[in-house]
Amino acid sequence: RFDSKKEAARWQELLLLQRAGKISRLNRQVTYQLIPSQYINGKCVERACNYVADFVYWQNGKLVVEDTKGKKTPEYIIKRKLMLQVYGIRIKET
Repeated sequence: RFDSKKEAARWQELLLLQRAGKISRLNRQVTYQLIPSQYINGKCVERACNYVADFVYWQNGKLVVEDTKGKKTPEYIIKRKLMLQVYGIRIKET
């Protein structure tokens, strides 16, 4: 399942690019942990904060993390900034 028709169409494009050898190691819904769970006295007081990338693949020897966006929510913008801070990854927005 896809969150939108745009995301489903992009998946089909990426599959074609992979078949043509333009990209490799294509994956969907890859999770990146941005902030780990936090515990006090062994009890979880804050759950982990994760970003789930729509697509992840390799192109020209570089990792590409891609998100198909319709609307950029405040939550997404914070997670985008955390991806750059924590992993040094700029999300490609389509």
